[in-house]
Amino acid sequence: EVQLQASGGGLVQTGGSLRLSCATSGFVFDDYAIAWYRQAPGKEREVVSCINNADATHYIDSVKGRFTISRVNARNTVYLQMNSLKTDDTAVYYCAADRAGGSYCPFIPYEHWGQGTQVTVSS
Repeated sequence: EVQLQASGGGLVQTGGSLRLSCATSGFVFDDYAIAWYRQAPGKEREVVSCINNADATHYIDSVKGRFTISRVNARNTVYLQMNSLKTDDTAVYYCAADRAGGSYCPFIPYEHWGQGTQVTVSS
């Protein structure tokens, strides 16, 4: 059974940092692309960042230079380091996985999803 467990969210002030973790099991992690999505109240879900099985990464413009995605294959885990957080980053963050690991990761229709972790940035 494919499982993804997102963690690391919390309440932080503007300019602060958080590191999200997506721990996975039930599939060959090395072959998969992993993405972080977020959804804020009243807004569409958007892909924040993703990484494919060749470590090619993608970021939406609003987080470039502030967020870093990384994967540790030995731990079956993907991280999202979020620095210089802004109130606009407030959302529920989800991780997702798909076996189309070598594809351009923001275009993948991710098959497997974890539960969300809340990130709240206060001013």
